[in-house]
Amino acid sequence: MEVKVLNVSGKETGAKVQLPESVFGIEPNDHAIYLDVKQYLANQRQGTHKSKQRNEIAGSTRKLYKQKGTGGARAGSVKSPLFNGGGRVFGPQPRDYSFKLNKKLKVLARKSALSYKAQDNSIVILEDFNFDSIKTKNYVQLTADLKVSDVKTLLVLGAANNNVYLSSRNLKKTKVITADQLNTYDVLNAGKLLLTAGALKSLEEALAK
Repeated sequence: MEVKVLNVSGKETGAKVQLPESVFGIEPNDHAIYLDVKQYLANQRQGTHKSKQRNEIAGSTRKLYKQKGTGGARAGSVKSPLFNGGGRVFGPQPRDYSFKLNKKLKVLARKSALSYKAQDNSIVILEDFNFDSIKTKNYVQLTADLKVSDVKTLLVLGAANNNVYLSSRNLKKTKVITADQLNTYDVLNAGKLLLTAGALKSLEEALAK
């Protein structure tokens, strides 16, 4: 698949790049995508939720009333889960939600997500660029010139660029990462995928094996 290379003003540079079929043209594997996205979201969870059981509730251990003759059910502690303010039965406890996936499956999931974007013509190739200073309006102008202001965008850079990253950080519908940070969730969550020439080369080297 051949794609034209644009500059930051949204104009064609005259150059064209060939998206490698081994990365952007495979038959997508939906189950691999599902597993990779599930792992990504699970890894975002802190797992610090906690409720108190009856042995952790502060309260008296005095028996509430006599065992028999009241006409009601037996009760031995105010900490019982049956009473308001008592402990919780089978409540959430701190835990680690992360789980392991094989590297080959994660690579397949990324290539599947990129192939979906290529099929939808949602990939824009940019020449490598830099901002002279850290200004949000520079990035706003970039999205306006590329006509992607109204959609979520994921800009993938070949290498870390502090000026570009900090210029985009305050914008809701944008995210800037480097090629080695690319993940399946971010690719699918973006309406348009913006790849610099350097990022495309890095992705090809990392995934086209």
